[in-house]
Amino acid sequence: MLAIFIIFFFYLCLAAAFAATSDHNVLLKSALSVAGGSVYHPSKSSSTALCGTTNGTLSSSILEDGGINESTTTKKRPLRVLFLSADTGGGHRASAESLARQFQIHFPGSTYDLLDVWTLDGVYPYKTLVKSYTHLSAHPKHWSLFYHSSNIFPVGSLANIHSNVLCGRRIKRRIAGYDPDVIVSVHPAMNNAPRIATRKLMKEHGKYIPFFTVVTDLGSGHSHWFEKKVDKLYVASERIFKLARRRGRTPSQNIVMTGLPIRQDFALQSQKLNGDRTTEDGKKYQKQVKTNLSLSNDRPMVLVMGGGEGVGSLSQIVDQLHDKFVANEIDATICVVCGRNEKLQTELKEKDWNKNNKSGSTVEVIGLGYVDKMADYMVAADVLVSKAGPGTIAEAAAVGLPVMMTSFLPGQEAGNVDVVIDAGFGEYCKRPSKIASRVSEWLKDEALLQKNESTCYPNGKSHRSI
Repeated sequence: MLAIFIIFFFYLCLAAAFAATSDHNVLLKSALSVAGGSVYHPSKSSSTALCGTTNGTLSSSILEDGGINESTTTKKRPLRVLFLSADTGGGHRASAESLARQFQIHFPGSTYDLLDVWTLDGVYPYKTLVKSYTHLSAHPKHWSLFYHSSNIFPVGSLANIHSNVLCGRRIKRRIAGYDPDVIVSVHPAMNNAPRIATRKLMKEHGKYIPFFTVVTDLGSGHSHWFEKKVDKLYVASERIFKLARRRGRTPSQNIVMTGLPIRQDFALQSQKLNGDRTTEDGKKYQKQVKTNLSLSNDRPMVLVMGGGEGVGSLSQIVDQLHDKFVANEIDATICVVCGRNEKLQTELKEKDWNKNNKSGSTVEVIGLGYVDKMADYMVAADVLVSKAGPGTIAEAAAVGLPVMMTSFLPGQEAGNVDVVIDAGFGEYCKRPSKIASRVSEWLKDEALLQKNESTCYPNGKSHRSI
């Protein structure tokens, strides 16, 4: 018992910076009864074999997953949607905004807000959620210790009790101020206390407020994602489905496998590629996108990413890629998404890349800050070099882009590596020199590269929800 309380104390002191990572039409249609003024009752769900579906398939699956027939539903009204999230990595906010866009499409006039209940209404250590995550994610060993110790059932249960007792009333008042019609959690730390607060609000005001959780992890996830009494839990894979049943004891009829929310731009780009970048039409469209981005059509492009903060050993990876391409006489463009790392962007811009180039090959290195047209850059790219973030993987697969994974956060991102490798549309290398060697082999072997691209598409459909 003493050991449990010691772990719990450690858990509280490190703060609840849970799983970071990345358009569920099922969610939207499940809210149809709310829009029509009636109460939504979760019905028996048909857990589909695929983790996700395209727009049309999702629309037809609503009848089974939500027990709702849109043609017989009363007139839809605008909804006030409240998303619960925190800026612990870019994936949670991106998922919320993707879903918000779909709510506005399906329920014209709808509005939405993003709420981080812990930063605003939490006590220490919960209010340090974002700051703690920034520190821990930069130190993987510290993150691993925190993640796995907090993922123990007794510790998680004590944390839920502690946070509800000290923060529950304030969270309830905060949610009441938004007067939401629907609440969607896209963060593992935003489920237990907010759900209980929502149920109390329902009793006080006599208004039904459905509470949905969208798990934004792909291969593995923290136990705090999984609540037994959530209205619906949306997951991206069979792996997460099993975790939800085992760790959260969530009833199978309340779990829906839909795929990860991806941004609308990626859905549109996937359609413009006609589902396959390896066809003549796909290649022609890729050249058009490259031209629009002022990139050369005469050489392949490698897109290097390190997450929203521009973290990771990006500089070393870029150096190794450049040197290996030069040594192998591979003409290429390397686009580096630096995020907030302005120092790296400046270094890439000012460096003399041709200083030791004696092979005559053309290797251009372009440093990018924040990228608004990420879908375009992924279409233009031939290889993505990135950490194993679930949203990034799903969006890359949607446009048929093979992935070279370079790192992952212990815990929730470890399973993403297995998902990609098992599906055959990417590999994992940790050392920059090996990353460069393997990417060079891909670029030199067109048949191998096309095989990886072709493998992406069925998995892109399986792991995304548009």
